[in-house]
Amino acid sequence: MLPAYLKKIVSQGIVLSILGACPVAAIAADWGGHIKYRYSTEQYSDSSLFRPAFGHNSEDHGADFRLKFHQRQGQWSVDVHYQLQARHGDSLELRNRFPTLSLLPDSAPNDDRRLMRLTRTFHEDDREVRLHRLDRLSVAWHSPQWVARIGRQAISWGNGLFYTPMDIFNPFDPAAIDKEYKNGDDMFYGQWLSATGSDLQLVWVVRRDPLTQQIENEQASQALKYHGFFSDGEGEVDLLLAQHFDDDILGVGLLHNIGEGIWRGDLTLSRSESSTVVSFVNSLSWSWVGWEKNMSAILEYYYNGFGELDSEPSLASIQNNDRLTERLARGELYTLGRHYLATSLTVEVTPLLRVTPNLFAGLQSPSALAQLVVEYDVTQSMRLLSALEIPLGPDGSEFGGIQVPGVGTNASRYLSRDSRLTLQLGWYF
Repeated sequence: MLPAYLKKIVSQGIVLSILGACPVAAIAADWGGHIKYRYSTEQYSDSSLFRPAFGHNSEDHGADFRLKFHQRQGQWSVDVHYQLQARHGDSLELRNRFPTLSLLPDSAPNDDRRLMRLTRTFHEDDREVRLHRLDRLSVAWHSPQWVARIGRQAISWGNGLFYTPMDIFNPFDPAAIDKEYKNGDDMFYGQWLSATGSDLQLVWVVRRDPLTQQIENEQASQALKYHGFFSDGEGEVDLLLAQHFDDDILGVGLLHNIGEGIWRGDLTLSRSESSTVVSFVNSLSWSWVGWEKNMSAILEYYYNGFGELDSEPSLASIQNNDRLTERLARGELYTLGRHYLATSLTVEVTPLLRVTPNLFAGLQSPSALAQLVVEYDVTQSMRLLSALEIPLGPDGSEFGGIQVPGVGTNASRYLSRDSRLTLQLGWYF
């Protein structure tokens, strides 16, 4: 049974979707969206920091309603995405208990850094939050060779399939199971398209200081990226030049066909003050038919130059690594170490059912995250998504759980969980 507040959120979303689909509202415009309900539960061992707070397991519920509006008239277009969200459960209480622990995820989206204040929380307590926001709000002008767009929007760059060092604007967690929509940023976006298919993109993101709430140049990003093709038509190249917060970033990305597969790679150089940090990703992907089933596989290596060198980093060393913790807090990085290997295999059991086992392994420590994702299209407009995650590795390792020193007579505990199960049902309209 859904909690009462979730029933209210879902019912509100259904009413709005019906209004969006009515003939009067749909004149000269495209409407769409979704309603998603998510349930997750985590299990904890005796040594986990979360065990005293929640016992053997914790539970969370969430609902997300998104209404999309797009209208184009001549060379001009408008995009608006309205979101209504609700979350309830133990993860919110956990974040409130440890507000200074940067390794925990944010409880809800906010506009603390963004130029426009388009998020309003209308209820929040230790275990529950309800809010609504505009995740997209932009106006664009188009021509055969030029695109200019201003407002809240999202952009994705880079060739990494799990780890994306060149995607500096709100990248996804590599282990995220729902990557439909990135959070939008307030920016100006420009694109020039050549007759050969190559293009040049310009991005300028304006932000506030989250502490002072003042617009500051040190919080902004300016980026220029070129995308082109090899003369043989078998490969692509990306060149990136950016000023991102305090970093000057130079990036190079390549993609090329190799037999029946595709090789992808990105390399970035980030310079701040007197040091330069190198990060890069390399991946191979290929598809085939086996046992009369469509299959695809990914093998990806990632080097995180901002990560800790120790195979079992301490909480103190992580918190003293300012360049790492800044990126963790901004949602740009999701790893603590330096060397990672990700593997994935997707099997299309039927046209409606896809099964994907993933493994994210830290190569400098004996730990990993095993993940099994199952996606089932219940109907043409309804999708069920489930994921089982099991961390592998000893206490003190990244995936096994970073050690949290005890206070007084309390023994040390670990930021660990035994497993996590997530179920998500989405209806699209």
